[in-house]
Amino acid sequence: MERGNELGDYLRARRDAVTPAAAGLPDDGARRVPGLRRDEVALLAGVSTDYYVRLEQGRERHPSDQVLHAIARALHLDEAAAAHLFRLGLPTPPSEPGPVAQARPELVRLLDRLHDVPALVVGSAQDVLAANALAEQLYEGFAQFDNLLRMIFLDPCAREFYAAWDTVAGTAVNNLRASAARFPGDARIEAVVGQLSVRSPAFATLWARYEVRPRTHEDKHFRHPRVGDLHLHYEALAVTSAPGQHVSVYSAEPGSPSEDGLILLRRLAEARPS
Repeated sequence: MERGNELGDYLRARRDAVTPAAAGLPDDGARRVPGLRRDEVALLAGVSTDYYVRLEQGRERHPSDQVLHAIARALHLDEAAAAHLFRLGLPTPPSEPGPVAQARPELVRLLDRLHDVPALVVGSAQDVLAANALAEQLYEGFAQFDNLLRMIFLDPCAREFYAAWDTVAGTAVNNLRASAARFPGDARIEAVVGQLSVRSPAFATLWARYEVRPRTHEDKHFRHPRVGDLHLHYEALAVTSAPGQHVSVYSAEPGSPSEDGLILLRRLAEARPS
């Protein structure tokens, strides 16, 4: 995880991600990198090049609200990315409680009462803290059902299970970035990042892009080894009593083949030895 000059690291990564065409600037064809130059970001933000350079180098650590808003516009940051820029650039507010690493028994009982949909409790580092029978059946092809990021990047099953693996991988990394921003210095998040950075070049590449975007809902296409194609809608429900945790729930369109697939998944779960 980055140390020392996170604001500069973030600005460089986001600057590299904006093309001159996207920023409305001419491309003179003499660029060493595809992104914007420092002087171009400064021009777009209405600050001096020297000031912007000092921001990236960590020699200026107290930008104003107005400067950060201008830089966010210049770099085309969305709401989540801009919020992270302000988190890095402004004085740190009192920290919230750290993430909770265990699912409460009451929450586990709630999962078990959800008989018709896969549901699981996920922690801030994407550890699977609890899951109902349908969720366990949904992920049955994986060697371990323990950490969603490890499963995506290190388990060979993932590239077949996720029909749009590239999209899933990018979304998962962006979501982990959001957790790391919310809980800076968290040991479990750092351990996951460290392990995957060493063992997965794909993860390391995505992590270096520094895209911060929490995952709240999306449509997913799974290829289950026994049920076949499942098109499911995902919702992340925050557990307010346990910072960093959320309940992931997958549902199917009523009357769709995927709803029939969930029925078959439930039958398979019920037939498993207890």
